[in-house]
Amino acid sequence: MSSPQEQHDERSIVWLDVDNTLYSASAGISHAMGTRIHAYFVGLGFPEEEASKLHHRYYSQYGLAIRGLVRHHQIDPLDFDRKCDGSLPLEELLKPDPVLRKLLEDIDRSKTRVWALTNAYHTHATRVLRILGVDDLIEGIVFCNYSDPNFSCKPEDEFYQKAMEKAGVQDPSKCYFIDDSRANVEAARRLGWGHCVHFCERGLLHVEGGKPKYIGSDIEEGEDTSGIDAVSKVDELRNVWPEIFKQ
Repeated sequence: MSSPQEQHDERSIVWLDVDNTLYSASAGISHAMGTRIHAYFVGLGFPEEEASKLHHRYYSQYGLAIRGLVRHHQIDPLDFDRKCDGSLPLEELLKPDPVLRKLLEDIDRSKTRVWALTNAYHTHATRVLRILGVDDLIEGIVFCNYSDPNFSCKPEDEFYQKAMEKAGVQDPSKCYFIDDSRANVEAARRLGWGHCVHFCERGLLHVEGGKPKYIGSDIEEGEDTSGIDAVSKVDELRNVWPEIFKQ
């Protein structure tokens, strides 16, 4: 999680997922990450096929493969972070994004705060934000604290509740949230977060839980998403959340 805890703030708050939301899945980071996580499973002694099955099972069950590894195999999560997230060639795959920067600059900070809400460890999140050129526009980061063996993550209720505590948010209806995981967005919506958006680059191939998947293939066109808007580019948030931008 981020630190220190914020005092109560009456402004609304935008929560931004980081990976595969602030940059496109076309960057290939999910593929690179999937390869590293699979290698980590194999390095623990699992045969290739079993490693693939466990990777996908833990991702599907817990939202993160590392959650299953910590819970069932007592791995050192910081070792996992160094060998997986920490070894990603992010500087080769990402670059500064002036459109994203302008979007964040145009949010009216007198009415709205902007925080990151990520399932990564803080070192990876801050590295991504720095490369994208927006780290100075993010006021706080709530992350998975891998140094705590009992860390929580999206889509667990505890993670969202702790995020609100850290940011000093008392009214969940004032939370704006965008994430590429529909499960994560639906979890926030159930907790009363008022403005939830699913970032969905429909048709792009990425890796999810170690398996290739076409984004949006599990969501029918026109399917009822319980009031959850969907965008394929973050700049579309100007149209979805016009009230938080400078007039």
